[in-house]
Amino acid sequence: MKTIIVKPQQMEKKWYLIDAEGKELGRVAVAATNILRGKNKPEYLPNEDMGDYVIIINVAKAAMSGNKAQDKMYRRVSGYAGGMKEETYAQTIVRKPCYPMEHAIKGMLPKGPLGRKLFTNVKVYAGAEHPHAAQQPIQVEI
Repeated sequence: MKTIIVKPQQMEKKWYLIDAEGKELGRVAVAATNILRGKNKPEYLPNEDMGDYVIIINVAKAAMSGNKAQDKMYRRVSGYAGGMKEETYAQTIVRKPCYPMEHAIKGMLPKGPLGRKLFTNVKVYAGAEHPHAAQQPIQVEI
């Protein structure tokens, strides 16, 4: 029996489109992360970039269950004493509508050079329009 390992350079990367309108933010992030890592392919390797490109649209209309819109906090620190800023999901979605989805996806990717490379393969848009129509993305249902 011979094991065949496909090199990432030999694979053709596909483009996938996920519509987040009305869907829970975490479930969309999990689906996107699995596609980014390549876990939906039989030739998956955990230490290689085997994944595809993911386009996520309508992230401003993604749902949060329960009271998470008021309870979930996003924190950032300026580096100065007393420079920690806190805001809820509802406040963040008004200021930067793509940030909560990007933050969730980035937290689910591996830490280090591989995770940083994989994060460049996701494109997040607040509205329904995106500039990647020429890539003919495949619609993914969640």
